[in-house]
Amino acid sequence: MRTMLRLLPLLGLPLVLTGCVTSHITNLTPTAVPRNDSGQYLIEMAIDHRQHTLREDTLSPFVVVGFDSYRMVRTPVLTNRWETYVPIPADKPSIHYYFKVLYQYNKFNGRGEGTRLSPEYKLTIEE
Repeated sequence: MRTMLRLLPLLGLPLVLTGCVTSHITNLTPTAVPRNDSGQYLIEMAIDHRQHTLREDTLSPFVVVGFDSYRMVRTPVLTNRWETYVPIPADKPSIHYYFKVLYQYNKFNGRGEGTRLSPEYKLTIEE
């Protein structure tokens, strides 16, 4: 019985640790948009996290389309939302993209670096 009581905190430790580093990227871009004359299309996302050691000022999200990356900027009002414009040529009916977020976090012996990737999404351009 005593050994079981000693092991109880160790069994709960993984739950505590995974709860602290959970982050979630939400795609806020519609799946289809009408074609526009400028060829620039707004891509938006939100990131929510429970990692207390994350250094908010180091978040650096990108939209990745093929081999091209587009740096996102934080929206003025909501601090967890990011956006950027992505060029889509007139001859392309759609693109596939994903989000890549680079960040730093505090750890016992200094700073650590991390990367979070989203699933792939598709944006269709309607004629």
